[in-house]
Amino acid sequence: MNVPLVTISIPIYNCENHIINCLQSVVLQSYQNLEILLVDDRGNDNSRTLVEEFIHLHPGFNFKILRNDKNSGLSVVRNVGIDNAQGKYIFFLDSDDEITPDCIAKMVDAAEREQVQMVCGNVTTMRLETKEEVDAFQLSITNRKLMGNEEIFENFINRKFPVPSWNKLILLDFLKQNNLYFKEGLFAQDDLQTFLTVLRLQSVYFLKDYTYIYYLHDGSVIHNRNRKHFENWNTIISEINQSFYREKSKKRRLKLKKYIIAYKEEKLVMNWKAQKNQELWLLNYRQFKKVFSMNFLDYLSSAFSTNEKKLNLLQNLPSELGFRVFKKRYEG
Repeated sequence: MNVPLVTISIPIYNCENHIINCLQSVVLQSYQNLEILLVDDRGNDNSRTLVEEFIHLHPGFNFKILRNDKNSGLSVVRNVGIDNAQGKYIFFLDSDDEITPDCIAKMVDAAEREQVQMVCGNVTTMRLETKEEVDAFQLSITNRKLMGNEEIFENFINRKFPVPSWNKLILLDFLKQNNLYFKEGLFAQDDLQTFLTVLRLQSVYFLKDYTYIYYLHDGSVIHNRNRKHFENWNTIISEINQSFYREKSKKRRLKLKKYIIAYKEEKLVMNWKAQKNQELWLLNYRQFKKVFSMNFLDYLSSAFSTNEKKLNLLQNLPSELGFRVFKKRYEG
């Protein structure tokens, strides 16, 4: 088996309660040809000291600590990882999560054997406090290998492609050559970066094996969405909308229309679950109305389902009415 260098990129930011378990899962990897990039984003806890002590106790591993000039956010941290990585592949690991001992070995084996640009593994989601497993983030795709951008794009549009940037082994040159960096300032950075990646990706392999442990805890983003995340969704939907209008293929434009309708519905529901605040919900609703909506001919077309037509209509009502209808529909 070939043993190419793999870069594991990990952020250091206010993660003192989790970072040691994360690093322990890295040093326990059966695959040893690793470069472990730790990007310090200047938090205000004891994370950096804990990391330095851990590195001192594990001298045989290829650890490198990089420090941002100022706190810059996860998008910048991941971009620093891309720019400084020396591996053939890069793997993003969040500092409050862990990987299974054979994670990198299985992913490299698949990547080299199948000659693909990306490998995605399966995810175990667990509540940190209780160790209770939760049904989230698991792969729903049935095909092991997707070849050609049309097939990959189709699966992504149909919500069968994992959005998170973690738990993916990616050819570093593929990211760099296609300028697939994370947009600075976004807190929901995975949505956009994965969307843009899918527009370029030509080959991907899905491992059914569980390679990543995602921990849910009080500090998890999924439990702490607020105005900054909702504003991010406005930015992301605008970027997706631009891709729609740049797209020349009628077939792909149709698929993007469906994706945009589904994306709006998903984020409006997530917004309401997070805050149940009318003002913040309207922040997204009003912006979403500014991007693509179906025209008269679309409503006559059999290409759109009855539900898609209904959702599009509900997404483009006068704002106050749209909120009242949504609240009644969502809460009964």
